[in-house]
Amino acid sequence: MPIFMMQGFDDAGGAEIRKATRPAHLEWIATLGDKVKLGGPMLAEDGVTPVGSVIFLEAESMEDAKAIYAEDPYRHAKLWRRIEIRHFAVAAGGFKR
Repeated sequence: MPIFMMQGFDDAGGAEIRKATRPAHLEWIATLGDKVKLGGPMLAEDGVTPVGSVIFLEAESMEDAKAIYAEDPYRHAKLWRRIEIRHFAVAAGGFKR
C-alpha cells in the first residue's frame, strides 16, 4: 500500500492550539492503528519549540490519504497555515514495505 507524507506548518498561535487540541489529536492518531508509520512535531532550531507536524501514513490512494488527513483535530482547529501531502517512496529506514 502506498505511503503518504503530510506536513503541516503551524500558523500564528500554534502553541496554544497544540496544547488545547493535543489529546484529541492523539486519540485520532490511535484510531488509525497500523496505517500510521511515523509522526510527530517538526521543531524549531532550539530543538524544543514545535513549528509544524509530519505524519507518514499508508493509504489506498492520494484521495484516501487526503480524506484521512482532513479528519485530524489539529486541522479542524486550524493549527496549520499550510499543509502539503505527498506520495512518499521508502528507500531506507524502519518502515519498509
